[in-house]
Amino acid sequence: MTKSTSKNKKNSSQASSQEQDLVAVPKRDLKPVETISRFTDFDIHLFKQGKHFKLYEKLGSHVMDVEGVTGTYFAVWAPNASHISVIGNFNGWNRDAHGLAPRWDSSGIWEGWIPNIGVGEVYKYLIVTSDGQHLEKSDPFALWCEVAPRTASIVWDTWYEWGDADWMKLRKEKNKLNAPISVYEVHLGSWQRDPSDPERFLTYKEIAESLVPYVKEMGFTHVELMPIMEHPYPPSWGYQITGYFSCASRMGTPQELMHLIDRLHQEEIGVYIDWVPSHFPGDAHGLFRFDGTALYEHEDPRKGYHPDWKSYIFNYGRNEVKSFLISNSIFWMDRYHTDGLRVDAVASMLYLDYSRKHNEWIPNEFGGRENLEAIALLREMNIAAYTEFPDIQSIAEESTAFPGVSRPVFVGGLGFGMKWMMGWMNDTLKYFEKDPAFRKWHQDQLSFSLVYAFSENFMLPLSHDEVVYGKKSLINKMPGDEWQKFANLRLMFAYMFTHPGTKLVFMGGEFAQTSEWNFEQSLDWHLLDFAPHKGMKECIKALNRIYKSEIALSEYSFSSEGFEWIDTQDRENSVLIYARKASDPNQNLVIVLNLTAVPRPNYRVGVLSAGTWEEIFNSDDTLFWGSGQKNSAPVTSENSLWHGKENSIQLSLPPMGAVILKKIPKAK
Repeated sequence: MTKSTSKNKKNSSQASSQEQDLVAVPKRDLKPVETISRFTDFDIHLFKQGKHFKLYEKLGSHVMDVEGVTGTYFAVWAPNASHISVIGNFNGWNRDAHGLAPRWDSSGIWEGWIPNIGVGEVYKYLIVTSDGQHLEKSDPFALWCEVAPRTASIVWDTWYEWGDADWMKLRKEKNKLNAPISVYEVHLGSWQRDPSDPERFLTYKEIAESLVPYVKEMGFTHVELMPIMEHPYPPSWGYQITGYFSCASRMGTPQELMHLIDRLHQEEIGVYIDWVPSHFPGDAHGLFRFDGTALYEHEDPRKGYHPDWKSYIFNYGRNEVKSFLISNSIFWMDRYHTDGLRVDAVASMLYLDYSRKHNEWIPNEFGGRENLEAIALLREMNIAAYTEFPDIQSIAEESTAFPGVSRPVFVGGLGFGMKWMMGWMNDTLKYFEKDPAFRKWHQDQLSFSLVYAFSENFMLPLSHDEVVYGKKSLINKMPGDEWQKFANLRLMFAYMFTHPGTKLVFMGGEFAQTSEWNFEQSLDWHLLDFAPHKGMKECIKALNRIYKSEIALSEYSFSSEGFEWIDTQDRENSVLIYARKASDPNQNLVIVLNLTAVPRPNYRVGVLSAGTWEEIFNSDDTLFWGSGQKNSAPVTSENSLWHGKENSIQLSLPPMGAVILKKIPKAK
């Protein structure tokens, strides 16, 4: 799972707003709260039915003029509160000055408009519970927050003058399932830090200056941003969210994040973001027991407490919570122009007994272990997202054999566009960690993924989870001396980029960072001063270039029509041969993997058709810090039956290398 297992011992809610450094606030002519509403009866109906998917337009804080006076409208859902007031610098954190009024319709919404305050105002909700407790809560719909350890919300807006109109028209083609989708997974807080002050986070705008041209140079089609929502505890990597509608304030304003996304779009780079509807932390200022009761979570810990992450599980069966979560998924695509969501920890949502012992969970109404309410939520979220934005993608991080994750809802699926292929990742890494001398007994670990490769729309991930907690970096998982490690890693990436499915590479892997990922510091960019790492970077650039230019690698990413095994039986030499196929046979490719460090001269390979074949990629290229054992001249096939093919060619297979071949078209 994509979480830190560290328990949050630095509960940021301990830093109460009233304990902040005192700031002299000028006195204002503040008037009482006026009972103004942004809700219609239809809004309330949708909210209660779990069908209001743009709640962020209603709940939260909204600057608005009333009779020529600028003020801010506040609305919060807290049905079990006995009193709610807005507190902040503007009223000296006076708990009695600005009370909100409960709506008459039993919706549980409290609201009101306060004149003479606007954008930039710091505030919280003072909630008096039914048993008399006084809670200071951040706004669940706040658009921005104070930098931790401070915990107040900030009145803000999401106005931004976008410059990505061309991308928004184009992304239907760039985001479709038969397009090449090569994703660069990024943790913004540690991709790069200020070289003059390594402790300082760069702002979103500063990151844009280096990240955008780098991703463009590398040839990735998309980035995936690990959670960019407000999270007070950095070791959670962003997966313990307290502000679902607020960007992480430690790196800047909402508009600065929009600037980063805008810049990426202007370079035709899509942006997926991680979304975490599976759980939330127990910070006192957050969603936990928001009005003194289990409002967003379950009261019973067997359904409402997550033992792995010491956090709380949303009550997916509560309609108002469904409206909150689905609205949040829509919000990031609506206001931030994101091109899709990678949904975290889906497996933990699907099963009531996930990571629980016997008698620690409650079966569903039919006696089963499936979480029917979570399944319904995910289906509704995907329907809503694709209805509102047909050209986005939703991607599930799901590690079980739950059927139909990436199949349409109308045929019984969950409705995701893609699913992470966790089995491929585990098998591939285990195989490449083995000494090449023993690989001949484990060749099935590479070929097995094709047994189920087309059962879902799979994305192949080499994610952040694989390079932390003692698992070692990708390069240091590889066996052998330095040369063999780098050759192995280039070979593994070549296998990944020619395997059916879309691709995801976590930052640092593309230049073979030697240390494990550390969220507290920048990537080791100085390694690019050394030839092996520079060669790895060039290899990934070349693979991205071929992946985007060769239609056979993407046209049938999720269909058996696009793949054919040519030979899996040469275990003694640890050689695998397969084809990637397109609707136009002239675009077909043949891929040969030599999985040991022994060169294989004059190795015969069966090819799909007669003609002259040329090498369009060789992972042993000297440009990549390889030994340079290439097939420089095109090879004409012979009418010699081999590997069940009528025609074959002889190649020189490089040590620990991958070769991609394509037939030269006949001159007209």
